[in-house]
Amino acid sequence: MAAAAIPADVSCATPDDMHLEMFCVVWLDSSSDNKDCHDTEQQLRSIINHLKKFQDVASCEKYIHAQVSQERIVMIVSGRLGREIVPIIHHLRQIISIYVYCMDKEDSKIWARDYRKVKAIVVELDELVSLIQVDHKIQKKVEEPLSINIFTTGTATTGLNSDFLF
Repeated sequence: MAAAAIPADVSCATPDDMHLEMFCVVWLDSSSDNKDCHDTEQQLRSIINHLKKFQDVASCEKYIHAQVSQERIVMIVSGRLGREIVPIIHHLRQIISIYVYCMDKEDSKIWARDYRKVKAIVVELDELVSLIQVDHKIQKKVEEPLSINIFTTGTATTGLNSDFLF
C-alpha cells in the first residue's frame, strides 16, 4: 500500500498551534527580539495565552490565511511592516484588531487612517499591553458564548416541571 503524499504547500498544524483559546495574538516585527519585547510577550500571554511571533510578512500572511474564520486574531505590527501587510489582511474576518507599535507615530497615522481595524498606534510597550487588555475584555464579551444560569443557588428542582429538567 502506497503512502499518500502531502503537498508541500499544505499547512499542517503543529502541536504549538493546537489550542482551545478563541483568541490569538500575532506579532509581526523584524526587531521584536530584545529584552523589552520578551517582557511584553510575557505580559501579553497573561491576557491571551496563544501568541505567535513573525519577523517577515510572507510567513505571517501565510499563517493568518491558514487560520479558520472562527479564530480571532489581535495583531501587533511595526509601522514599516504594517504598511505592507495591513492592506492585504485587513478584510479578513479573523482579524479583529490591529495595533501598530512604532517609533514614528505621525508617519504611521497617515497610512493607518484608511483601516478601521487599526485600534491604536503606540510608541510605548506598556501602553500597548494596557490597550490590548481593555480591548480583549470587550471582545471576550462580544465573541465568546454566553452562559446563563436559570437556577438560584439553594433552590431545589422538585417543584419544577420535569419537561424542562435535563
